[in-house]
Amino acid sequence: MSRDRNGSLLAGFFRQMGEVWILFAETFRNLFRKPWERKNFLQQLEEIGARTLPVVSLTAAFGGLVFGLQTYVGFHRYVGQGSEAYGGPIISLGLTKELIPILVGLMVAGRVGSSMAAEIGTMRITEQVDALFTLGADPNRYLVVPRTAAAFLMLPCLTLFGDIIGIICGMFYNVTIMGVNGKVYLRNTLLYLQFWDVVSGLIKAAVFGIIIAVIGCWQGLKAEGGAEGVGRATTRAVVIASICILIVNFFISKFLPG
Repeated sequence: MSRDRNGSLLAGFFRQMGEVWILFAETFRNLFRKPWERKNFLQQLEEIGARTLPVVSLTAAFGGLVFGLQTYVGFHRYVGQGSEAYGGPIISLGLTKELIPILVGLMVAGRVGSSMAAEIGTMRITEQVDALFTLGADPNRYLVVPRTAAAFLMLPCLTLFGDIIGIICGMFYNVTIMGVNGKVYLRNTLLYLQFWDVVSGLIKAAVFGIIIAVIGCWQGLKAEGGAEGVGRATTRAVVIASICILIVNFFISKFLPG
């Protein structure tokens, strides 16, 4: 019985993986086909970008502050007094390559991924998706492509904005609050932080955007069972997207050049 159950779970996992890959492939193919849903695309740019800025700003600010705090404590405790000014490159590197892309991805998954699943799930329950088929429209081109393209473009922009906020807040904590030498701190940060460090974080963010949009739309299109089904789809979209972000982040960090 246990073996049969494990086999069914494994089969279900691979079936769902296949559904996601089919949806992604169809979305990628439709991305280059005309006509484009420009109105939906612009709406999604605003929804994912402008309306997410407050959440990203707070997350990046306090992420930079706490990372600056812990770096200061580490240098002060284990390296020695006066070495705290050399923590700038570590803070900047950790924020741009790892912390900010992940935090932005998780925040967007919670805010936007759930919204996508709920909106499309409601359309699915109320048979609006079926109505698109009846009218000869492609639901993938109308619903999934604009969201995926907008997420792919806006996640790197949000991450870059978060990088700036986080680095400034980390510097603020060390220089203004803890009295670290600002000139040495800034010089070391500019000397050791490389352009590729920032770009690698933006590459991660673009991949996270695709993951969030595809999984959110996939769960929305699978929703069934009324309001309760939409709620389940929304929860699954956030959980699956968040887990995928953490897993994919490791592999991107592993295989991208250092």
